[in-house]
Amino acid sequence: MSSHTLKPRSGVGPTLLSPTRALALAAAGMSLIAVCYGLARFAYGLFVPAFRESFALDASATGVIASGSYVAYCAGILAATLATPWWGARRTAVLAGVLATLGTALIALTPGVVLLVAGVMLAGASTGLASPPLAHAIARRVHPGARSRLQTVVNAGTGLGVLVSGPVALLAGEHWRFAWWVFAGAAALVTAWAAVAVPSGPRRAAAGVPVPRRALPGGGRPPAGAAHLLLAAAVVGGSSAATWTFGPDLLTSDGGHGQSFATLAWIVLGACGLLGAVTGDATQRFGLRTVWACSLVALGAATAVLAAAPQDPVVALLAHGAFGGVYIVLTGVLLLWGAQVFGREPARGVGLAFLFLALGQGGAAPLLGVLADQAGLPAAFWAASGIALLGLLVPAGGQAPSRSAGVRGSTTGWPSSGSGTTSASSP
Repeated sequence: MSSHTLKPRSGVGPTLLSPTRALALAAAGMSLIAVCYGLARFAYGLFVPAFRESFALDASATGVIASGSYVAYCAGILAATLATPWWGARRTAVLAGVLATLGTALIALTPGVVLLVAGVMLAGASTGLASPPLAHAIARRVHPGARSRLQTVVNAGTGLGVLVSGPVALLAGEHWRFAWWVFAGAAALVTAWAAVAVPSGPRRAAAGVPVPRRALPGGGRPPAGAAHLLLAAAVVGGSSAATWTFGPDLLTSDGGHGQSFATLAWIVLGACGLLGAVTGDATQRFGLRTVWACSLVALGAATAVLAAAPQDPVVALLAHGAFGGVYIVLTGVLLLWGAQVFGREPARGVGLAFLFLALGQGGAAPLLGVLADQAGLPAAFWAASGIALLGLLVPAGGQAPSRSAGVRGSTTGWPSSGSGTTSASSP
């Protein structure tokens, strides 16, 4: 047997990666999520004050541009959900990195609003393409004892990217184009890494069976629990749109802080987002329902605190940190929930969950921008907080997988974390 691969437990299906190669996949995947989400997509919010000054934009206009990113994200999600089972995880992941590189470079080059919108949309499309192939590769090529843990570690890459974007913005100062060139260079390097670390085989070749109709977006009858999953994803998107789009703007306008402080708050948000890597273990210990409900309350509270006291520096930093941590936890819950509901087709489940997450963000961002122009930015944050609390009415998915889902007494070197939710052999 090769030292780099392991035979699957059942003797059928794709060959499993060794622990070393699986960790390399997780590291490259986390980095790809970092550049696509944290840099190419969410860094837009960090630079909204600079864009408003450079291109004479109001809150409504910046909200509309943000919604364009979410529309492109939705298109990317649909493309990745369709392409990954046929085209393979590696090619789809590399395409995500290429679009992130092109989008961030175009933002760095833009002389006006038109090309700014084009760059933001290209960057947004990259995020839609990134998550499904990585979830698919981990679900089909990683040992069951490590799947949930590695899925949520990769998902925490958003926090890493946001964390990195802050110091780059501080170093760039008024020269925001330099920061976007740095983002483009980072995206190019990570894309090359993904081309090596992400498994290449498409689903048809790996599993030896044709891709079923249900692997396609909208194909086949949706499984039980899909409606609750998608509604929950939209709620997370709508309730988080205010902070992602207008967070730094709130601190510099209503809060009266300088841009450096707003950037520091962004760094805190990203650093705390790394805590989302524990989502897999948390859902294992407490269950999806408990983690979902507690995180929604925390998200609503953090957003409300920002609305109530943006001028208090300590409160603002704490609220940004809480938001960063619980947002990544919530997206990790959606990832595991989607893979659980859609069983054998994790790329489809994760893709659709993140599609509705983006629809919620894309629909809320321009509406919150209009509300901000009419009633002030704090009003937009109060509204977003209310959306989070309404999410408590949505029942979360089934129980977290049992620890026995992993392989006891395995000689693969993997601990059992009970990640049966993402197993390719789940019923």
